[in-house]
Amino acid sequence: MRGRLSVHSVTFLGTPVAEQHAIWRALGLTRLSLIDSQLTEPGLRQLIEHNGYTVDTVYHLFESGAGLSRVIESAAAVGARVVYMLTGGRAELSWEHAAERFCEAVAPCVNAARQAGVALAIENASALYADIHFAHTLRDTTALAEMAGVGVCVDLFHCWAEADLAGLLDRALPRTVQIQLSDYVLGDRALPARAVPGDGAIPIEPFVRQALEGGYAHGFDLELIGPRIEVEGRVEATRRACEAVSAMLERLGA
Repeated sequence: MRGRLSVHSVTFLGTPVAEQHAIWRALGLTRLSLIDSQLTEPGLRQLIEHNGYTVDTVYHLFESGAGLSRVIESAAAVGARVVYMLTGGRAELSWEHAAERFCEAVAPCVNAARQAGVALAIENASALYADIHFAHTLRDTTALAEMAGVGVCVDLFHCWAEADLAGLLDRALPRTVQIQLSDYVLGDRALPARAVPGDGAIPIEPFVRQALEGGYAHGFDLELIGPRIEVEGRVEATRRACEAVSAMLERLGA
């Protein structure tokens, strides 16, 4: 089941790609989830080709169409499937005006990405990140993705407590190109407060079951950051997460 798993590179932030490669191999991973800055690391393309990796997703903080175009080009060069974004902040703009501005800015990139064979998507993220993002709920993220003509990257950590989550997922699924998983232990205030899947209260398995039954055919990305992960150790926490999610996918017949 690890063929459907990736581990977001933010989990090992600060670790060079060559060192992350050793971790990927030890964990039996073949899908990569990269940060756009990693695309310029020397030897990345050769490492991917020589070891049979596929680049599932690349994270990008949107600032301009020109910047996104460069990331699309670099992502296409390593065969990336998806570039997903935080939108940039909205400052004094209303949500609606910020959405119009974002859609106008990314419109040329949507066509460029399509021609390059790279999907574009928007991630949902907490309002704690309002300085760099304005799509904070899955509902708003899906609405913005529909407006912009792009996909959705669902981060379950940031939407699991929303009302009518099943209905929100149904609406998002036709556009969903990635699902990110982690857990939350009730009462944890030590941000970013993520936990290994199975350690907390997020109903991960019912959510994944619904996605699979709804036709979701892509991977699952593990984003593991925060004090709990650091205390346990990044590699050990990631190993447990891979084991837990792999067992869940096997139960679900994925």
